[in-house]
Amino acid sequence: MTRSPWYTSWFDSPYYHKLYAHRDRAEAAAFVDALVRELRPDPGSTMLDLGCGTGRHARRLAARGFTVTGLDLSERSLRHARRFARPRLRFVRQDMRVPFGRQAYDYVFSFFTSFGYFDGVAEHVGVVRNVAEALRAGGRLVLDYLNVPHAETRSVAAETKTIDGVVYRLTRWRDERHLYKRIVVADGREGSVEHVERVARFVREDFQRMLGLHGLFVEHVFGDYRLGPYDADASPRLILVARKEARALRRAS
Repeated sequence: MTRSPWYTSWFDSPYYHKLYAHRDRAEAAAFVDALVRELRPDPGSTMLDLGCGTGRHARRLAARGFTVTGLDLSERSLRHARRFARPRLRFVRQDMRVPFGRQAYDYVFSFFTSFGYFDGVAEHVGVVRNVAEALRAGGRLVLDYLNVPHAETRSVAAETKTIDGVVYRLTRWRDERHLYKRIVVADGREGSVEHVERVARFVREDFQRMLGLHGLFVEHVFGDYRLGPYDADASPRLILVARKEARALRRAS
């Protein structure tokens, strides 16, 4: 029997949302506001929040007057997000490996490491191709990823958290291709369940290669949510802004 990918069950788990509840709306709003100041989108620009989760960033973008689509695979997350849907803010359930438009958006955003979950580089490059196809000529991708060197030097190998009486035992490790986090959840009512997160160890050069294959060329690299300079050793985030060439799809083919 084929085992489902880890993200299909973990992101739909109530324990996932409780463990990461510290990801607050204020942080998301401040990041979005900083990006809007930097990018200066035209009024009414069309935007896609790829891997939108519960819609924190999509909601802020829509509040700034843009037309926003949030796309995610997690039905639980989307049930929450859709409570805030309105004419210029909609949410769609879809796997990002399936094409999601052709020249439909001025901006595509991938927030908070919503990339890097799949089995091989080819699948990730396929998502990049979908992004390039979905962007209009001159459109931009903003990709927010963990900064792997920083994460590796500062990660805690094992820790325990207790949230609302539920115990979470976290263990972190890595191999040549991925970073892993095992989460063992001990709930007195439900017993124990285990999930393992896995994210690719992509660095700046990996993204530049993948993006360049489909006519997306990096214009700016930032290292934190205040859009400070990127430092490979010290920055907590790797935030890339890439622009689509006018002839990107022709070049990629």
